[in-house]
Amino acid sequence: MAITSEDKILIKQLRKEKNYSARKFLSEFPNKGWSRTTLDRMIKKIDQTGTTDRKSGSGQKRSVRSDDTIKAVEDLVLSQDDKPGTHLSVRNISKQIYASKSTVSRIIGDDLKLVCFKKKKAQELSAANKLSRLSRAKQLLRKYPAHRVPFIWFTDEKVFTVSAPSNPQRDRVYARTGIRKKQINAERLLITRPTFSQSVMVSVGVSMLGCTDLIFVEPGVKINGEYYRNVLLRENFLPMIREISGDYFVFQQDNAPAHRAHETVNLLRAETPDFISPSLWPPNSPDLNPVDFKIWGVLEERVYSMGKLRDVAHLRERLVYEWAKFDQAVIDRAVGQWRRRLQACVEVGGGHFEHKF
Repeated sequence: MAITSEDKILIKQLRKEKNYSARKFLSEFPNKGWSRTTLDRMIKKIDQTGTTDRKSGSGQKRSVRSDDTIKAVEDLVLSQDDKPGTHLSVRNISKQIYASKSTVSRIIGDDLKLVCFKKKKAQELSAANKLSRLSRAKQLLRKYPAHRVPFIWFTDEKVFTVSAPSNPQRDRVYARTGIRKKQINAERLLITRPTFSQSVMVSVGVSMLGCTDLIFVEPGVKINGEYYRNVLLRENFLPMIREISGDYFVFQQDNAPAHRAHETVNLLRAETPDFISPSLWPPNSPDLNPVDFKIWGVLEERVYSMGKLRDVAHLRERLVYEWAKFDQAVIDRAVGQWRRRLQACVEVGGGHFEHKF
């Protein structure tokens, strides 16, 4: 049991006035829970210094976290305005300044008060892309005010593989002290993945009014204009959307070649009350499609978090299961961001804005 400050005063007084030994203290105060070693050390300090107080400057030295070291860490960890991405990792900084990673981490958090943000993947944009995104985002904001957004059906396709996508930063194997890496079972240490993992392509449409079923593209089928029009649109998307929305809805699609074919555009003009044409949808803009920037990610996380998949049939089964219980509130929040994302795109001149969400 730790000795309190009141106990220290008592021990000091009895040692000086009555010359109590450690044994005497233990016999007189059996309920205190003091240890013999601690009492011997404290009595020795009282005899040598006359006090139980800690000597000034004692304890672990803080020389590693000096002002110079803190400044060096600050220079290395922060990106410079004129040289984006020049900051280094904690490991590389610790090597450069000859300090431990824990020391660097404490300097970053305790001394510099810095916070860490995770990088996001984004589509590469050319100058022409930015101009087009800026112009079309403005047009979409004008054409589709807030009260029309619930009627917009956003569509997209995605390939899901049987092998789960891996994140090396999250894959850790812990072993007891003394165990060498080569002694660890290979099945624990290695992430195996087939060279060509089996996969399925899935299409879906979502809106604040509801969502379509998952539409599976059969293996080996290439989505050309004819397949997109006859199978995805005529047989699946349009009947499902009409059943939910009735006579009025807005159909959205991206600028894939099959989507912008003349026959496809003519079909959508004839078969939908309104649709966002390829000339109006911004290029290279997954950040503006709720299915792309939110829905696929949530579905993917849920599908692969349930354990390893055996084959394509098992993958399809799990996709259908997870989609059947997908929360409409997630879709509503994603679609609700659409105009705010368009506005953000305009504010940055058609450039990247994903980091703001």
